[in-house]
Amino acid sequence: MLDHTTTTGTPQTDPHTLDLDLAAAGVVGVIITWADNNGIPRSRTVPIEQLTAATQRGLGITPLFAVFDSHDTITFDHPPLGTPSGDIRLFPVTDRIVQLAGQPAFAWAPGRQVAADGSPWPYDQRTALERQVAQAAEIGIQLRAGYEIEFHLSAAGDTDDDPHPIYDGPSYGPTKMLAVDAFAEQLLSDLVRNGIPIGQLHGEYGPGQYELNIAPTDPVTAADRQLLTRQTIHAAARAHGLRAAFAPLVTSGHVGNGWHLHTSPSRAGTNLLSGGDGPAGLTPEGAAYLAGLLRDLPAIVAITAPSLSSLQRLRPGYWSGAYTCWGVENREAALRLVPSTPLLGPQHANVELKPSDAAANPYLALTAVIAAGLAGIEDGLTLPAPVQEDPATWSDQRRAQHGVHRLPTTVEQQLDALQGNPRIRAALGDEIVGAFRAVRTSDANRAADLDPADVIRAYRWLY
Repeated sequence: MLDHTTTTGTPQTDPHTLDLDLAAAGVVGVIITWADNNGIPRSRTVPIEQLTAATQRGLGITPLFAVFDSHDTITFDHPPLGTPSGDIRLFPVTDRIVQLAGQPAFAWAPGRQVAADGSPWPYDQRTALERQVAQAAEIGIQLRAGYEIEFHLSAAGDTDDDPHPIYDGPSYGPTKMLAVDAFAEQLLSDLVRNGIPIGQLHGEYGPGQYELNIAPTDPVTAADRQLLTRQTIHAAARAHGLRAAFAPLVTSGHVGNGWHLHTSPSRAGTNLLSGGDGPAGLTPEGAAYLAGLLRDLPAIVAITAPSLSSLQRLRPGYWSGAYTCWGVENREAALRLVPSTPLLGPQHANVELKPSDAAANPYLALTAVIAAGLAGIEDGLTLPAPVQEDPATWSDQRRAQHGVHRLPTTVEQQLDALQGNPRIRAALGDEIVGAFRAVRTSDANRAADLDPADVIRAYRWLY
């Protein structure tokens, strides 16, 4: 019998009462969403009359979703999922159900995948993150996480070959926001009604590019909200004749869309990234956490920026973090420490992972980051000096002297980094790592004869 509880052990909402309340509010169906190993949201919709049954028995789905590649090819190169046979169950996480402001006839819930007999399903990415958060708690560490989400807006009628940005003028200004005034009004309202607190919304650097940042919270909630934010943006864009693209690179020659991942560890309510004697106020454990991220950065980025489009985005000089280094407020560093200030307070301190984007499954991304950071603390790692310049301007010799290297530039290099990292592999589990490798290899084989422009087109609307 499944125990439908939250990660803290709190009983979830009574589904029978919930479906009556939702039906009374005009909801006809609940969209149960998860992210696959390509970062692509997948879903099942259950009629509201069947919600209670779905919470008790789940919905049947194929286990092969774990080996769908980015373009829906099913690869059988991961032997445990090497046949079309089998079934698993998808359960809605009922205490996260929300009626969608932009789609009021539907509610939304994140999903958890379990085996057909109700036992844990080793390929479920949300469970991997829950397990990692629990391991952090066992050593007295709590974590907070938040996302910056960049996206591109164009007219809904644009073709794949020629997307025209909705605005192609000065960046960051009020005129760029005026170009999407009605969309922005609805989006801000819908985010509030969907329970997604954000810090700001603004026009970003690239043509037609905008950004919002989701307020920090516990890691599982952060991952859930990242998926819900996608749904909210897509719905608001559609309502105003727009189309949102979250791809790491939407057009060649411009900056890409990063989904920067911010994390901060604390112990007994004290942020480990502030209040210490280390650089920018790092405590010894905070420095070790950051050193753990730096040590495992190539394997982390294999998870957080895994697609061929991701690799196109990770270019020196584009603030995407193409080199293995950290810096204090250095936007060219892959790991940017955002320190506390007297104005913002100690809880503001966090570390931003810049090579992170929409192609990453948010649960796996957070699992990898937390595992690396915790290992750094447990191993008592020492953090090297920060890099406060653009490492791309350095000579090869100077980079080598400072231990700064280019992050992997091919799928093969990324997978080698992942396979060679025992900490990240252990956190994800052999099953997830095996399936993840299979879909990345399938993507690479599919794109073997594509030129860079073809790759951009192939990934533009996937997320």
